[in-house]
Amino acid sequence: MDLTERYVRIAHFLEAHTHGYIDGYFGPAEWATPEHREAHMLAEDVAQLEAQVRELPDGGRRRFLEAQARAMRTSVRLLSGEEVPYAEEVRGLYDIDPVRGDEAEFDAALTRLRDLLPGHGDDLVARETPLREAAEVKPERLQAVLDVIVPELRARTGRLYGLPDNEGFDVRLVTNEPWSGYNWPLGNRRSRVDVNTDLPVLLSGLPDLMTHEGYPGHHTEHAWKEALLAEEEGRLEHTILLINAPECVVSEGIATVAREMVMTDAELRDLVGGELARVAGVDADAALALLDVAEAKKALSRVNGNAALLLHEAGRPDEEVVEYLRHYGLRSDAQARKSLEFLRHPNFRSYTFTYTAGADLLRPLLKGEDRHDVFRRLLTEPLTPGEIRGLVTERAASGA
Repeated sequence: MDLTERYVRIAHFLEAHTHGYIDGYFGPAEWATPEHREAHMLAEDVAQLEAQVRELPDGGRRRFLEAQARAMRTSVRLLSGEEVPYAEEVRGLYDIDPVRGDEAEFDAALTRLRDLLPGHGDDLVARETPLREAAEVKPERLQAVLDVIVPELRARTGRLYGLPDNEGFDVRLVTNEPWSGYNWPLGNRRSRVDVNTDLPVLLSGLPDLMTHEGYPGHHTEHAWKEALLAEEEGRLEHTILLINAPECVVSEGIATVAREMVMTDAELRDLVGGELARVAGVDADAALALLDVAEAKKALSRVNGNAALLLHEAGRPDEEVVEYLRHYGLRSDAQARKSLEFLRHPNFRSYTFTYTAGADLLRPLLKGEDRHDVFRRLLTEPLTPGEIRGLVTERAASGA
């Protein structure tokens, strides 16, 4: 069996056991035929895949498939019921370490927020609530806001990084999901972005959400790699996207830094406090205040990872994890329980580390004058976390 066909078929075998393992597929239909495989059969399939990958000449394609196949092997171990330590699970699936956040930094951020938020008292969630209510975009206004921001982001992305022909995405409002937003690659350079309305949609967060999921984040990356790798080069391993694999680290890193790659903080404030606030019919001052709050909250980005370690490594009860998320994550009870739902989801229990690890990997490469050239490369080449660590080391050694 051809290496690429085996890779795609193994992914579909895993999907049959773990719904949602495949994030998107637009390759040959005959490779997606459902077939039941026991765990030991899957282990043999992965071993054969790894042997085929080792026969490839050294280069980017080999490194990409080696990393993906190692993650598949870890998924099979988990599927077979093997007790895999949580940190080993994270490393095996994503080729990253589950870095624990420093609670002293969290405490310092909370102190800054006590000075920043209106009102008095230690209940920071209650003090933030009026701002959130004043900056909430009602569902009936959301499409009008998107009609302003998406074309603006698309134009900026096209000028800086180009876009393949005939790309685009649609937005759908959904409920009962464990995430706030999601990009679904559909093939033909198209995708769909789902926005979860279980919790309020804040105007201050919409630009980051649309850059993360759309331009120049997930949609842009998927469209470029489909056009260049799958279509032009015939590398059909890029017709499938997996949720528990190292490619997610790079993809989430791209999406996490996406807004700052197309829009400065000052431009963001002008957009949110101006046209977007008017179209959304929300309090511009409240939306701008929440941008300041969001900046202070960046120091709390590792709270979810710490909560995951409490849950899956330390075995702490749900209520303790919810309280941790409420305290350090500054979330309402509903928000904290939605986060817990994400951390308990079989496909996302270790995924939470991809956001911080991905951004940490990429940021050293995006500081220089060539930052847009580097970001364009990330959008178009299938670099692995290991390769990016190597690039960071080379840049540091050269003094760039």
